[in-house]
Amino acid sequence: MNPQINTIDFNQRPFIAIWEVTQACDLACVHCRASAQPDRDPFELSTDEGKNLIDQIAALRVPVFVLTGGDPIKRPDLFDLIDHARCVGVRVSLTPSATPLLTKGIVIRLKEAGLARLAVSMDGASAATHDAFRGMSGSFARTLDAVRWANEIGLPVQINTTFSRRNIAEIDQIVALMKELKITLWSVFFLVPTGRGKLSDLLSAEEFESVFAKVYSLSRTASFDIKTTEAQHYRRFVLQQRAGERKAGLDTDSMHERSVDAIGRAPRGLNDGKGFVFISHKGEVFPSGFLPLSAGNIREQELATIYRDSPLFRDLRDTSKLEGKCGSCEFKEICGGSRARAHALTGNPHAEEPCCSYVPKGYVKRPAQMKTASTLHVLQGA
Repeated sequence: MNPQINTIDFNQRPFIAIWEVTQACDLACVHCRASAQPDRDPFELSTDEGKNLIDQIAALRVPVFVLTGGDPIKRPDLFDLIDHARCVGVRVSLTPSATPLLTKGIVIRLKEAGLARLAVSMDGASAATHDAFRGMSGSFARTLDAVRWANEIGLPVQINTTFSRRNIAEIDQIVALMKELKITLWSVFFLVPTGRGKLSDLLSAEEFESVFAKVYSLSRTASFDIKTTEAQHYRRFVLQQRAGERKAGLDTDSMHERSVDAIGRAPRGLNDGKGFVFISHKGEVFPSGFLPLSAGNIREQELATIYRDSPLFRDLRDTSKLEGKCGSCEFKEICGGSRARAHALTGNPHAEEPCCSYVPKGYVKRPAQMKTASTLHVLQGA
């Protein structure tokens, strides 16, 4: 495990930094937060600007650094950027798109350049569901090929799955598929209705709990680690389950221990802007890729300055600013709810998590104030 995990001060540096190297992508995913386009933007960070950003990541000692998109393979300098990261001691994960550009030769070159982990998306247990999700036929098969190629050369693999109404019916089959694949981490994403993501595809609070139960059950026996993204209240669910296990006399610590690669996993409390930072293809700095509020641009300020000192990030790290039941919740320090989803549905990043069924003790539940689907903020360029 990464020795830095338990020493991160979220006020000083992030645990995870994600750089959207490009928005260019040949897929048209129905949930894409970036509404990616086929061609590269001429205002993307240049190679030199990208290397400078990587140097800043190294100086901040960020444990997890991810290159995402769009499709990072669309950048011809990708291997140079990964090699530079390796040279300055930054471990890199990559999230390429499963298109014809992702070949066995590319996977081999990625490892040779110094890639630490390959993360590919799988949003269905069948080609029909996954390919419809991704907007390209053959994407499911290419994803399976990429996993196999990475396994053959010893490159750790992460699977990303976004749950929504489009694939929730296949959750049991998806879980079964994860068990069959040789992976290091299953990263379970929960839809935030921004970009192409639609409010009508969002799961209900009760459905979140149902997914939590299945994920937690798998975590007890899986050979790989599991983490959630934009489902901060899964941590509350886990604590509740483990409390029940301890009451039953079960050894919860050994039951859930996993041997993962040195990239490690995040400590409790991680949230949008709190241990997490997202840099867009143009250098804009956001609390996450799903929360379209800019705190500055690395072309004008150092990343550390923006992360530590911007009013936006400082406010998001201040749990006293949480509203509704999140503000009254006894789990707010380790959870805090999705700030991105709260903003997407209410326009207020401090509002309560819209998809959490838990009601804090003594809290009088109030009806949520949500936007209509037609007025949801659409994330463009972030």
